[in-house]
Amino acid sequence: MQILVRKLLQRISFKQATGCRAYCTKKVVDIGQPTPASHPQLLKEGEITPRITSEEYISRRKRLLDLLPEKSVAIIAAAPVKMMTDVVPYTFRQDADYSYITGCQQPGGVAVLSHEYGLCMFMPEADPHDVIWQGEIAGVEAALKMFKAENAYPMRKLPEILPDIIRRSSKLFHNEQTATPTYMKLEPFQKAANNGKVEDLSSFTHELRWIKSPAELMLMRESASIACQALLQTMFHSKTYPYEAALSAKVEYECRMRGAQRMAFNPVVGGGPNASVIHYSRNDQRIKEGELVLMDVGCELHGYASDLTRTWPPCGSFSSTQDELYDLIMQTSKECMKLCKPGATIRQIHNYSVEMLRKGLKEIGILKDEGSRSYHQLNPTSIGHYLGMDVHDCSKISYCRPLKPGVVITIEPGIYIPSIFDGPESYRGIGIRIEDEVLITETGYEVLTASMPKEVKHIESLLNNFCHGLGMESHNNLRAASSR
Repeated sequence: MQILVRKLLQRISFKQATGCRAYCTKKVVDIGQPTPASHPQLLKEGEITPRITSEEYISRRKRLLDLLPEKSVAIIAAAPVKMMTDVVPYTFRQDADYSYITGCQQPGGVAVLSHEYGLCMFMPEADPHDVIWQGEIAGVEAALKMFKAENAYPMRKLPEILPDIIRRSSKLFHNEQTATPTYMKLEPFQKAANNGKVEDLSSFTHELRWIKSPAELMLMRESASIACQALLQTMFHSKTYPYEAALSAKVEYECRMRGAQRMAFNPVVGGGPNASVIHYSRNDQRIKEGELVLMDVGCELHGYASDLTRTWPPCGSFSSTQDELYDLIMQTSKECMKLCKPGATIRQIHNYSVEMLRKGLKEIGILKDEGSRSYHQLNPTSIGHYLGMDVHDCSKISYCRPLKPGVVITIEPGIYIPSIFDGPESYRGIGIRIEDEVLITETGYEVLTASMPKEVKHIESLLNNFCHGLGMESHNNLRAASSR
């Protein structure tokens, strides 16, 4: 009886194994980027990129066409490959507008959008030599099936097809940031440019990208959460490894381990007087005992950036001078947050922050009077910027534009006192910034980076009472500290 049962189980196991083997060997087409078939852990059916469906991409194109003048044509080229050395390229990052309209994450393509033809994609052709060295790429079939273009052609057909589309148009718009000779050298394009009929497309695409969809906001929340978790782990790390380079490496590691594809920008890790250099990027100094470190970091998750800054003492305690300045920045941050609501503008919030900081710096004794020109030496930056697919997103949208629900901005008051500043010696060489991501909602605002501590008592408690490397326990510690 036992022998019969064993044989029956063996037959069942064999059938299950062979069935699984037949399923697993099903050919999955590689188009050079993740698809629901090749990366089911990332994309659901119907999504072109993680969280963004084909319906949303099609809607974006329709809304762009609604903004464009009648009979006009939009030409958007993919970002070019940039070389680090003769044969070694930099990591490729797609142009935000091309990605926003097509979903294609690969170089070499040109998208043409018009009322008459819809989306027409010109795709690079796979060279057998390049496939061996770099892998498969998306072609005409992927443009039609995956990216839902109405028409698609190999790139070699562009000189034959695009000139006629240009001649039939009344006006041309193109993305000047990624403009390529592939279409710019065409005689009809040059003629249109000479006649003043060619303009930058970004004023329209930035208008569309300014207000985020629910799917985009989901990605931005995830991107912010990853950056917060990574920065928290780096804060713990800083007490044992007070080196700018080590902290930069740590925060990137933590972001990548949590799913981010890349950093949104080179981390700013300024220890001591380096913190007063706003976009400090060397990250090669040791942070001395008693000095502050300012970390400005952000990551990209499936095309959406995060951006936050925290300043803390790796030794675990703020000095009285550091605490005094930090409190001024903290209070400015809180008051500026209260202004974040529909109808307000970044410019208004900025002006309010300048008033607060001028007044505070005069009371401390750093400025002689509130109208001192020296203030701009201590803070030449804006209180914030738009955030989205790019770190400084939608640059064509004025800071005087009334904010609307769905817009994401940063609030980042700071003070940067150079070592050579003509003021009280005890404050020289101190740089402090507190930066958060803020989503404008129907009723006010939501801080997307609220999980990252910034109160002095919370920072000191975390650094002195919790050990480095607690993993998931650190989240519970953070909650406990934040509730005190």
